Amino acid sequence: MRHVDSFEIQPPTPPSHNGVPRSAWARARRRVSRWHRPYIVALLLLDFAAAALASFLAIQIFDQAASGFYGVKENPTWFHTVAFGLLPLGWVVILWGNRAYDRRYLGLGPDEYKRVIRAGVAVAATVSFLAFATVTQLSRWTVGFALLGALVLVLVGRITARFVLHRIRGRAGHAGHRMVLVGTLPECLEVYVAVTRNPSAGLVPVAIHITDGYAAARGIQTPVPVYAGRDVLALVREVGGDTIAVCGSASAEPGELRRLAWQLEGSGVDLVVAPQLTDIAGPRVHIRPIEGLPLLHVEEPTLSGPALLAKNLMDRVAAGLGLLLLVPVFLAIGLAIRLSDPGPVFFRQPRVGHEGRTFRVWKFRTMYVNAEERLAGLVDQNETDGMLFKMKQDPRVFPVGRFLRASSLDELPQLINVLWGEMSLVGPRPLPADDGDFLGDVRRRLLVRPGMTGLWQVSGRSDLSWDEAVRLDLYYVDNWSLAYDLSILWRTVGVVLARKGAY
Repeated sequence: MRHVDSFEIQPPTPPSHNGVPRSAWARARRRVSRWHRPYIVALLLLDFAAAALASFLAIQIFDQAASGFYGVKENPTWFHTVAFGLLPLGWVVILWGNRAYDRRYLGLGPDEYKRVIRAGVAVAATVSFLAFATVTQLSRWTVGFALLGALVLVLVGRITARFVLHRIRGRAGHAGHRMVLVGTLPECLEVYVAVTRNPSAGLVPVAIHITDGYAAARGIQTPVPVYAGRDVLALVREVGGDTIAVCGSASAEPGELRRLAWQLEGSGVDLVVAPQLTDIAGPRVHIRPIEGLPLLHVEEPTLSGPALLAKNLMDRVAAGLGLLLLVPVFLAIGLAIRLSDPGPVFFRQPRVGHEGRTFRVWKFRTMYVNAEERLAGLVDQNETDGMLFKMKQDPRVFPVGRFLRASSLDELPQLINVLWGEMSLVGPRPLPADDGDFLGDVRRRLLVRPGMTGLWQVSGRSDLSWDEAVRLDLYYVDNWSLAYDLSILWRTVGVVLARKGAY
C-alpha cells in the first residue's frame, strides 16, 4: 500500500490536438496496450478453421449426399472452393459484422458467445436465402451438419482461447487493460476493489487521478499512486495506461465527460464510465436517450415468470438424472465414511431457505460423531467473520471427510434437496437456522431458493469475508438469469478441480 504525501501539478501547455499537447497524444497512442491484436488474429484463424473443419466432417459423414452439396455435382473444384473457402470466409465476415471480434466483448462475460450465436443464425439465414434465390438443390443433412457443426466448433474455439487468455492474465499479469481511475478517492478505491477482484477480467488499475483535491487524500493508504491537478491524458501516457475509468460523481460534471471523450479521439485510449449505480448487471440497465439526454433505465429483478419456471424445471430434471447416475459414487463414499468413523453416512442440518422456510440440508458426514459437542471448545478459533463456523484445520474432520470437503463431494446429496424443491442448482448459500430471523440486506437472499453452488462459491468460497459473501449473494438475487446460472455452473467445475477455498 502506498501513502499519499505529494502531488505533481504540471502547468498547462499549448494544445495542438483536441486540446491535448501533441507530444502527449502521440506518446499515449504508442504506449496503449495492443494485446488484443494477436488475440483477434488467433480468433480469426480459429473461426475460419472451425468452419472449414465442419464442412469437411459434413462431407465425410454424409458422403452420399455430398455429391449434391451446393448443387455442383459436376464441378468438384467449385464445390471445394465453396465448402472450404467461401463458407468459412462468410462465417468470418458475418462474425465480424456482429462485432464478435470487438475487444470490448472479448475475454469476459457472455456477450461474445451471444454474438457468435447470432452470427450462426445469420449464416444459416444467408445460406438458405442464397439456395432459394439460385434454386440450388442442397443436401439438407450435409448443410445442416456443416452449419451447426461450425457453430459448435467456433464456440469451443472461443472457450479455449478465453481459457488461455485467463491463464496468461492470472499467472503473468499480461494481456490486460491498464486503467487510470478518475474521480473522488473513495469512488476510485471502490472501483479499484471491484475490478481487481477477478484477475481474469484483465483490468489493471495503475494510477488514481482524484478530482477533489490534495487534502481529500492526505494520510490515506492507497494500493496505486494517486495524482491531482494533472492533465489526464498526459498521466495516462506517463504510467503506460490504455483506459480511463471515470468513477461515480466525476461523470456528473456538465460537459466534462464529453470534452474528455473529444480529447481521446484518435489516441487509442478507451474511455469507460463506472457510475454510482453499483451491483446492477448489464441486462437490467438500458440507455434510453431523451432529447439528447442519455437516461439509464434500471429494470426490476426477475423473481417470477417463465424464466423462473424454466429454472425450476432445469433444476428438477438435472437433479433427478444426477442422482441416478451418481448411485455408484454415493455407495463408494458411504462405504468410505463408515470405515473412517462408525456412524451415519449423511449429515442433515436445519437451514433457512426460500421465503424463510426451514428445511434440512443433505450432506455426506465429514466430521466425527461428537463434532457438535466439541464445537464449544473451538469457537474462539473461528477463521471467518460470518454466521458459519470455519477452520482450515478443523480437528473434528476425519481424513476421508477432509478429502470430501476439498473435492466438494460432500455437497452431492444436496441434489435430494434440489429434487424436492427446497434448493436450486445455483443460488445463494443456505443460511443456518440457529440464528433465527435475518434482518437488513441479508434477508433479501431469501427471495430465491438457496443453491448447491453460487456466485460466492466460484469467487473464493470460505476465503471470502462475510460481507463479501453477502454482497455476492445479493448481486445474484438481483441479476440472475438462466444464462448466468449456466455460466456459474461452468465456473464451478474449474473451482472444484482447483479446490479453491474449500475446507
